[in-house]
Amino acid sequence: MMLILLPAVDVRDGKAVRLRQGESGSETDYGSPLEAARTWVESGASWIHLVDLDAAFGTGDNRAQLREIVAELGDMVSIEMSGGVRDDESLKAALDAGAARVNIGTAALENPEWTKRVIGEYGEQVAVGLDVRGHTLAARGWVKEGGDLFETMDMLNAAGCSRYVVTDVTRDGMMSGPNLELLREVAQRTDAKVTASGGISSLDDLRAIAELASFGVDSAILGKSLYARAFTLEQALRVAD
Repeated sequence: MMLILLPAVDVRDGKAVRLRQGESGSETDYGSPLEAARTWVESGASWIHLVDLDAAFGTGDNRAQLREIVAELGDMVSIEMSGGVRDDESLKAALDAGAARVNIGTAALENPEWTKRVIGEYGEQVAVGLDVRGHTLAARGWVKEGGDLFETMDMLNAAGCSRYVVTDVTRDGMMSGPNLELLREVAQRTDAKVTASGGISSLDDLRAIAELASFGVDSAILGKSLYARAFTLEQALRVAD
């Protein structure tokens, strides 16, 4: 089974950045978000993972930059948006901008009734981000605890969630390898598809994630590994195929 790869473009203060363990203030600046997205499309990406970090941290938003990226590249690549989607307005704004899929994070923890409603209304257009330390969820830009992973999953499974984006916060941006056990645990507790995120540092990491396909892990988000040039997107796509 082919592993779908989603190169990430995280936007803070109008710039493409990468964080260490999701911590505000740990940014490394990589310049224009549009240029970064163009690079991944030109390298063969079929999906882009766009994150509005200011919206996630509550320090503003980068909706104009995200709309610009979708307007130029949306006909060539599917775009998943994430960051600060917590109500009907922000969800509609992301979908109206042209996102093929929108990730809900904190709202799934803080407003479960709303989350269940939009899962029912939008189906596969909505994914839920499970950002985890151990088996404890992280919320509000990963600065607050958000409850037990598996209890939350039971609620979301019952609501019909079709996809989880699973991130081990302690590994994100650290190039320390993905948490394969966490991915396996989540995938075994749901019929939903699972996207792996955080810690990928080598082509062997991608091969290891691909071996979880039988459990429902069908995709992976690539961030620091691409920006740090641990491998090229072209090399990763060959492994994923």
